[in-house]
Amino acid sequence: MSSISEENQQTSVLLVTVAAQGHINPMLRLGNLLASKGLHVTLATHDPDLKDHSSTVGGVHLEYFSDGIPPEHDRQSGDIDFAMNTLGKFGPGNLSALIRTHSRKFACIINTPFMPWAADVAAEFALPCAMVWIQPCTVYHIYNCFYNRLNEFPTENNLDMIVNLPGLPSLCAEELPSFVLPSNSFRSFDGILQEVFHNMHKVKWVLGNTFLELEKDVIRSVNDAGHSFLPVGPIVPATLFGKEDNIDGDLKGTNKFKSGNENDCLEWLDKQPPASVVYISFGSLLFSSDKQIESIVTGLKISKRPFLWVVKLPENQETQQFEILEEIKEQGLIVRWSPQTAVLSHPSVGCFLSHCGWNSLIESVTAGVPVIACPQWTDQPTNAKLVTDVWGIGVKLNKNLESGNFDGEEMAKCVEEIMTGPRSEEFRKNAAELKRAAYEAVADGGSSDKNIQLFVDVVSSS
Repeated sequence: MSSISEENQQTSVLLVTVAAQGHINPMLRLGNLLASKGLHVTLATHDPDLKDHSSTVGGVHLEYFSDGIPPEHDRQSGDIDFAMNTLGKFGPGNLSALIRTHSRKFACIINTPFMPWAADVAAEFALPCAMVWIQPCTVYHIYNCFYNRLNEFPTENNLDMIVNLPGLPSLCAEELPSFVLPSNSFRSFDGILQEVFHNMHKVKWVLGNTFLELEKDVIRSVNDAGHSFLPVGPIVPATLFGKEDNIDGDLKGTNKFKSGNENDCLEWLDKQPPASVVYISFGSLLFSSDKQIESIVTGLKISKRPFLWVVKLPENQETQQFEILEEIKEQGLIVRWSPQTAVLSHPSVGCFLSHCGWNSLIESVTAGVPVIACPQWTDQPTNAKLVTDVWGIGVKLNKNLESGNFDGEEMAKCVEEIMTGPRSEEFRKNAAELKRAAYEAVADGGSSDKNIQLFVDVVSSS
C-alpha cells in the first residue's frame, strides 16, 4: 500500500459528469483506468446521495457539488430541460468552489459533453481540459459538421437530402442523430451541443469511448481536420474481458430490481442451448410502453425462441399488471433488471434486441453478439447505421410508418434473419472479428492502451 506522502506526490486529475448512469459508468471506468496508470483520480458529480459523505469506487474518489436543484427532485424522469438549464446556471460556481477548497491540486479537468462549461472552470484555474466523448466518433464528426455549419443538413423544406461527410457512409435523415433534425424538441441539449462544438478550442484532448479498429476512417478524418481525438475504448465492464468488475454507476446502491436477479438470469441462461436466446433490453432511461410490450410479445410468440427480456416500468407498475406477458412466461424469462455484461458474455445468447444506446452497443461489440437495432432518439439512429451498413453485425427493426411503432411480425423476421437467415454466419463472423479487435485495443501495447498512456504522460509532465 502506498504511503500518504507517495499519494500526495501523484498527479491528480478531476473528472466531472452529470449524474446519469450512462455517463457515470464510463467515467468511473475511465477513472479507474487512469488510476491504474498512476494518476490520482477524483470524480465530481451532482448526485445528491453524495452530499453528506464522500466515498471511493475502485481507485476513484467521489465528490459532490450542487446543481442548484433540491435533493428530492427527480433528475432522471423529470423535466430534462429544467434540470440541464439549472445545472448550467449553478454548476460552474459550485464546481469552482469545490476545486478551490479541495485538498489536492489538480493537473487537468476531464468532463463529459453535457457539461461544456467545465472548460471555462478549467480556464479559471489555468488548467488544461479534456472531454470524454461517450458516443461513437461518427456522431462527434456529425455534430461538429452540423454545429459549425461545415456541411448541409436536412431542413423542414429539404428532409429528403442525403448527407455526405468525410470518412462516413451517406446518411439520410432517419440515420442522423435526432438533435440535428428540425423535429428535435429537446432545446436544452441542442443548446449544450452548440456550446460544445463552438468552443472546442478550449478543449485540449477528446478521449473517445471507441477504438481505432472500430472507426478508423472517421477517426482519421476528425484528426486530419485538426481535432485531437484519442480513442481510448472500449470503456466497458472488466467482466467482458474475463476479469472481475467492482464498478457500479448506481451510486445510491438502492436499485431494488437487482436483488436476486443476477443469479436468476445466469442460472436460467445456463439451461439454454448455445446461441439460442434473444436478449431484449432498451437501456436505463426509457420505460417500456404498452404498445412496445404488445409488439415484442407478438414477435416472441412467432419466433418461438427462448428469450431474456428486461421490461423497464415505472416504480408503481409491475410486470404482473400486463396479462399479455402471461402468454409467453414459459418461453423465456422476464425481469426488471439484468447483469447485462454477464448476459452478453454468456454462450447461450444469440442476439441482442437493443435501442442502440452507445454503452449497450459498445458492450455488445466487445462481447461479439449480433444486434437487432431498434433506435429511438439521440445518437441511436446513427449507431444503428453502423451496426447494419458499416460493421455488418446485425439488422435494423423498422417501424411501421403509420403507427410509428414496430410490428411484432417484423421483429420475428429480424430474429430469424440474425439466427438462421442467409447472412447469419456473416453477422457472427463480423461480430467475432470486432470482439477480437476490442480485446487487442485495450491489451498492453494496443491502440487504446497507447493513447491512454500518451495522455497520462502528457498530463503528468505538465
